[in-house]
Amino acid sequence: MGAATQRRASSERAVADEGVRFPMTQVRVTVDGVNYADDVEPRLLLAQYLRETLGKTGTLIGCDTSNCGACTVSLNGRSVKSCSVLAVQADGGEVTTIEGLARDGQLHPVQEAFRECHGLQCGYCTPGMIMAAVDLLGDNPDPNEEEVREGIEGNLCRCTGYQNIVRAVQSAAQNMKPGAGATTSPSATPVAGGGN
Repeated sequence: MGAATQRRASSERAVADEGVRFPMTQVRVTVDGVNYADDVEPRLLLAQYLRETLGKTGTLIGCDTSNCGACTVSLNGRSVKSCSVLAVQADGGEVTTIEGLARDGQLHPVQEAFRECHGLQCGYCTPGMIMAAVDLLGDNPDPNEEEVREGIEGNLCRCTGYQNIVRAVQSAAQNMKPGAGATTSPSATPVAGGGN
């Protein structure tokens, strides 16, 4: 059975399990550089499509109400909460998930900065936080602390005080400048004692 057939069968089983049949709609979308064409229920959320149909489990579902931001992905170059977007709304679009940021075995500079600056604790918010930060840095390559806090305000972290997250975003901004090295800036030293 081919991958597309397996995905279609998975989608049909999910619908059959609920006892309700909906007409299927074809979605063609590029996810992390790979083209997909799948028949989906019109009511299927993008987060569910990514996780259940494509196996992109780095996109997390924390609240299912668009509050926490753990499901944040890039859709056509803009960060969106994938629990509030239907899969059919992504038709013809390009989606980047946390799994699609690293290139050739190298972490994206934002991923690297989160690791180096200890911008995480339990890690549940981290994929969405990183995706929001990538979008922020695309719009504002040199944000100050207030701009970083504003840029990530739709993403919640229950474990930290956000300080190391802000430092990680600012460190990534410095490292993403033309001619910057691959190391984290000395000013991005993490706060001791887990007081993120």
